[in-house]
Amino acid sequence: MTEQYKTVYEGGEGELVEKKSRFIATVRPVKTEEEANQFVEEMRKKYWDARHNCWAFILGERQEFKRCSDDGEPSQTAGKPMMDVLTGAGLTDVAVVVTRYFGGTLLGTGGLVRAYSGAVQEGLKNSTVITKYLGVKLSVTTDYNGVGKLQYLFGQKEIPILSAEYTDKVVFTVLVESSRIQEIKKAITEATSATAQMEESDPVYFAEINGEFTVM
Repeated sequence: MTEQYKTVYEGGEGELVEKKSRFIATVRPVKTEEEANQFVEEMRKKYWDARHNCWAFILGERQEFKRCSDDGEPSQTAGKPMMDVLTGAGLTDVAVVVTRYFGGTLLGTGGLVRAYSGAVQEGLKNSTVITKYLGVKLSVTTDYNGVGKLQYLFGQKEIPILSAEYTDKVVFTVLVESSRIQEIKKAITEATSATAQMEESDPVYFAEINGEFTVM
């Protein structure tokens, strides 16, 4: 599993007008090729009266699977430039359709590349882009003497606290990136003089969304 990767959490739309041609970009998070194809068909039905519905999508934690289409535009002027924007942004598990309503003026090869690329950039500006981190939920059980030390440690190390349960003991559930597990466990042991008990979950992906950390 990849340590971290960028994707789209919530898709958005963006529009660009070039010499009266409208380029409408719709961005959508997708997990499979089937989802991506369904999204393309959905946009084709929505914009059935448009001249072109060009598309591109990328799947896989390492951007392994890529597909795109010029949908009738001159070769390499739509799908590939759209794909290049997604790749350049480091995104995966994402699809975009750019719908073109022809304005009556030919834009030329360079103009088309700029317009399709620009439309995707506008769509991404209106989408929620996140970084997903591979990590674990770490359950840390301590007595009340260790509470302040652990809270200070988590704050200092920027470790998000998912929950805290207070009974006869205190149980913190925190999110820790896989690459930092040993470092953090050692720090917890030292901070609590080896009195804290720790238990790891199976690997999970998590991300910061609107200021809060969420397990994906």
